[in-house]
Amino acid sequence: MKYLIPFFCLASLLSVIPAASVSAASQAKRPNFIVIFCDNLGYGDIEPFGSTVNRTPSLNRMAREGRKFTHFCVTAGVCTPSRASIMTGCYSQRVGMHWNPRDGQVLRPISPYGLNPEEITVAEVLKKQGYKTGMIGKWHLGDQPPFLPTKQGFDYFYGIPYSDDMTQAVGKRIGDRLDGNRWPPLPVMLNDKVIAAGVDRNLLTKDYTEKAVEFIEQNKDQPFFLYFPQAMPGSTKEPFSSKAFRGKSKNGPWGDSIEELDWSTGQILDKLVELDIDENTLVIWTSDNGSPMARNMETTERGTNKPLYGRGYTTSEGAFRVPTIMWWPGKVPEGTVCNELATTMDLLPTFADLADGKVPQDRIIDGHDILPLIEGKAGAKTPYDVFYYYAMDQLQAVRKGPWKLFVPLKEFSRHPHFKKGQSSKPLLFNVVTDISSEHNVADQHPEIVKELMALAEKGRADLGDNKRPGANQRKPGKIENPVPPTLKTISTK
Repeated sequence: MKYLIPFFCLASLLSVIPAASVSAASQAKRPNFIVIFCDNLGYGDIEPFGSTVNRTPSLNRMAREGRKFTHFCVTAGVCTPSRASIMTGCYSQRVGMHWNPRDGQVLRPISPYGLNPEEITVAEVLKKQGYKTGMIGKWHLGDQPPFLPTKQGFDYFYGIPYSDDMTQAVGKRIGDRLDGNRWPPLPVMLNDKVIAAGVDRNLLTKDYTEKAVEFIEQNKDQPFFLYFPQAMPGSTKEPFSSKAFRGKSKNGPWGDSIEELDWSTGQILDKLVELDIDENTLVIWTSDNGSPMARNMETTERGTNKPLYGRGYTTSEGAFRVPTIMWWPGKVPEGTVCNELATTMDLLPTFADLADGKVPQDRIIDGHDILPLIEGKAGAKTPYDVFYYYAMDQLQAVRKGPWKLFVPLKEFSRHPHFKKGQSSKPLLFNVVTDISSEHNVADQHPEIVKELMALAEKGRADLGDNKRPGANQRKPGKIENPVPPTLKTISTK
């Protein structure tokens, strides 16, 4: 591949990073963490969650040897906000990454906005505890130097700064809007430098996997955190895959890309076993949001969220609940299922606990330590009293226990149950017994509607709603005069 770099570059880069003041004996007791974060992959897209068209033997193995989470949620039905939450342990509304006046809800190339460097990321929490921190794949939290992974706690970054569909050709079609005419060829970055541009997107999964395996090999003797956000199956109608997988599935390009993602996961698990560090490594496999699905939602050509209701990019269960498997031999009970609500916001507090670190105390963190759920402790319950579903800055739904209430709205965007111009009334679903959200029982349970409406108001006061600011929101990062990430930014030293 023309944009691959020798791994001795990574070794050289890591060797100049000062060692943390944590003893080797203390580090040895701390588990490694790997988070594999797919892009737009739906709840029903893999065999452990019901797919009959995409072959996923590695994920079948992972579920057989690990634990499925059937009520694991992201905090947004779209890329940037979802990624902000997994990094900070917060609702994207909390950290100002849910919407901005230039880009809307998803950051575009050359945006002046990004994840505020003042936020504390899971990488920063773990780095403080002596972990080597690596990020390989799709970042999408700002392409300007102050917002890049290496400024957010990662020792090493290899990948693309935003979605793989944000190419120069797409920018030219957009024109002056969103600075489209200035978008560069899709860049691959090593740390804060562009090392290649105009890359072959068919090779992204293979390339990332090779780099991930090398990172694991390089850091096998010390605690490490690998954040591995894959580019696929992604936002394009026909996802990309390498020659070994192209045209091989029963489900077209979407299936090809998923089967290559499954291969990639198998490479990671096999390497951990080979290096004899599998029993000291927690691997979490999930997705940033549900699949967009095709116009005909009965097909699987652009993924499926069934049996959940709704498409990605909305506040439906199909957008927010994502297929999740956790694997940690000897710690996570084999072949088990967790039906309790947990979210991507919980990774930061949970990893902090396992690494003997601390959750930031000077700010609100919305996530919880879910180790009892991961370990399958008897009687372990969800730590959430309430969970909020936002579409950008609009609160659309609230969940408490098995109940999900869509609140009445005068105006709405991307509502899963209504179109613009329609009236909106409270909709109440039991998302445990009614997995497809088919039966609105609001009239039968007015007391639950009342309780959840009160919780919705608390959410608005805290996190905002439409143009109403929340009392505890923080601002995103912003710079003046952003520049395209191009090959010209490579240092000549």
